[in-house]
Amino acid sequence: MRILVLNGPNLNLLGVREKGIYGETSFDDYFSILKNEFAPIHLEYFQSNVEGEIINKLHEVGFSFDGIVLNAGGYTHTSVAISDAIAAINSSVIEVHISNIFAREEFRHTSLIAGKCIGSITGLGLESYKLAIEYFVKK
Repeated sequence: MRILVLNGPNLNLLGVREKGIYGETSFDDYFSILKNEFAPIHLEYFQSNVEGEIINKLHEVGFSFDGIVLNAGGYTHTSVAISDAIAAINSSVIEVHISNIFAREEFRHTSLIAGKCIGSITGLGLESYKLAIEYFVKK
């Protein structure tokens, strides 16, 4: 089984930025925990602040991976192109968000990608990624 964890803009700053919202753990540290917990599974991680690179990665793995866990960050609310890329691939995608986007600013309440994903997990901190991976493992 192969699963990609794909993070969008500003998520490279986890553990440093807005700790009250995003926590104190870097994603690299958390990804090491995930890899240990799901050792029999091939987990890959990719992060980019660039919309086109996220789309290219979806195209690259979207026909061969068993699942994609996507936190598109701010692109969740703005990117028709990422939504279209999700619709174009065969791999199932689960949308995740560390914070509860519905408890934040009004503009964050709209997800342009949710309708193309098989599900969304929001507001459960870094645990959101683990829950998404568990879904793919059980599926």
